[in-house]
Amino acid sequence: MPVPKVVIVADWLTNMGGAENVVLALHDAFPDAPIYTSTYAPENMPKFSGLDVRTTYLQNLPKPLRKLHKFFPMLRVSAFQKLDFSEFDVIISSSSAESKQVKKTRPDQIHICYCHTPIRYYWSHYDEYRADPGFGKLNWLIRLAMPLIVPALKKADYQAAQAVDVFIANSSEVQKRIKNYYGRPSTIIHPPVDVDRFEPQLKRDGYYVALGRQVPYKRIDLAVAAATKLGINLKVYGNGSEHQELVDMAGPTVEFFTDRFGDASDQAVTDALNSAKGYIFPAEEDFGIVQVEALAAGAPVIAYSKGGALDIVQDGESGMLFHKQSVAAVCEAIKKAEKIQFIPGTLRRKAKRFDKSLFITKIRKIVADQIIQP
Repeated sequence: MPVPKVVIVADWLTNMGGAENVVLALHDAFPDAPIYTSTYAPENMPKFSGLDVRTTYLQNLPKPLRKLHKFFPMLRVSAFQKLDFSEFDVIISSSSAESKQVKKTRPDQIHICYCHTPIRYYWSHYDEYRADPGFGKLNWLIRLAMPLIVPALKKADYQAAQAVDVFIANSSEVQKRIKNYYGRPSTIIHPPVDVDRFEPQLKRDGYYVALGRQVPYKRIDLAVAAATKLGINLKVYGNGSEHQELVDMAGPTVEFFTDRFGDASDQAVTDALNSAKGYIFPAEEDFGIVQVEALAAGAPVIAYSKGGALDIVQDGESGMLFHKQSVAAVCEAIKKAEKIQFIPGTLRRKAKRFDKSLFITKIRKIVADQIIQP
């Protein structure tokens, strides 16, 4: 049997994050596969240097317009639908947005969608996004536009989901959403984590870490406010629309770190987590890879008890869960965690079940199983 030709499709490749690391792992699984995406900013994506990254026509827009592509989801729908994948046997889309809109052009083609979530601002989190879209001064415009454009976009997204042959969910929560919104079954394969990148220190320092894009739904404000209230040391890594607001509200025990890309470098985050007393994760995430990275570094996770955290954190064993997104709840969870002696080596072993090698093995098996079906 000839080796199947595989293509990988990503929503966009403009900044590094968990979804982008999934794309890299998919490429590790299928190194001959080209990577298609709507827009690509190579200057922000050094890990993709040398890979065969191909773009849609949106890449040809003037750079200021290209940077605003997230305002125009229908353009991305159109751009992905225009791609010609007739030479490929297997299409693997890595999707939390429109990449699943790609079209099969042969009846024997297989489309496997690795779903980070059904589009949050159409389905599971529409009300939250409309209340605070995260576009700063343009929030008023987005609030006006959403009721006008979202119904048609939801319909297009649902139709694209029906054409997918196999759904893979990144967590139990996302599996429920795929069933609820698309009416489709899925297999859970947790996102890949480079566990071996971390070297947990047995002797921990006295600070906590918060990390991620500083946008409203990440709720990093809760970590900053709790650390300020308790007077504990907190190192905050990342950047985003709420950065200055977080800096202004922080007390003297809170420090902020960014690198030349305006974010936090991998090495800085690795070093910080390796010695941290704990990692504070106040967001409701579809999965939340950094929680696993913290465990791999030997840091217990203090997390909001919704979404992917329930697949990762065992309350009182690998961290502490809190049940309300409030400063008081985060403070209480930190106080409880302070009374538990977490062993770095044990936390690292718990992280091993999310290792990248397991992800690659499972993805290859799903592709192989689909290829050999009659």
